Amino acid sequence: MSNAFFGNFDLASVAIWLFWFFFAGLIYYIQRENMREGYPLEDDDGNISANQGMFPVPEDKTFVLPHGRGELTVPSGQRGDRDNLPLAKTAHGNGFPFQPTGNPMTDGVGPASWAPREDQPELDGHGHPKIVPMAATEHFHVAAGRDPRGLPVVAGDGESVGTITDLWIDEPEQLVRYLEYELNEEHGGGKRLVPITLVRVWKDKVKVLKIMGHQFADVPTHASNRQVTKLEEDKISAYYGGGTLYGNDARFGPIIG
Repeated sequence: MSNAFFGNFDLASVAIWLFWFFFAGLIYYIQRENMREGYPLEDDDGNISANQGMFPVPEDKTFVLPHGRGELTVPSGQRGDRDNLPLAKTAHGNGFPFQPTGNPMTDGVGPASWAPREDQPELDGHGHPKIVPMAATEHFHVAAGRDPRGLPVVAGDGESVGTITDLWIDEPEQLVRYLEYELNEEHGGGKRLVPITLVRVWKDKVKVLKIMGHQFADVPTHASNRQVTKLEEDKISAYYGGGTLYGNDARFGPIIG
């Protein structure tokens, strides 16, 4: 009993080993939590992949969604993928690109792909739709810059297809997300949305360079004139985004500059 209890005990060594064990456990935990979406892995044919990685898929966890939108259990209760996509394999092996077999912009494949998100509007912290038209709120007005309302909408080929009618505001973020426009009857009629980041506002027109005049009739619509759902947002943005490649045949293939 003459020696102190920790006299031959290396506290520093124990502390560093405890840290490494904790750190390894933390990595293991975080990696498994990261596997709650998109797992178990599948191959290009939709079958369960033989190689699932070094970490096992985590057990189910149920999340209570805010604002009375029910519950979501992951990973087993994930929302289903889109089935029977009009795509064809270009090679037998996994990892090779798929070739669209129809109109990729209306089919929503390739650069025009969209995900099957909830067909409900995104809500703010108070349970109200985040994105609303300026005409439906008294809290916003155009204080600086050009007000695009009333300007003609010009397509990538120079064709005039409609007129800007409103701006859709992300109220919590206090910025414009979409421009609303009314299509001319010869281009399908009705109102559509275009992301503000994909337009150029000039003093006499609003240019949408991604798609051509004849493609505006197929721009996905939104059901309500007061709100837009997450699924509608994904389809709308994907259509214009797909036009970056599919909007003009001249954009296909490699370009040597």
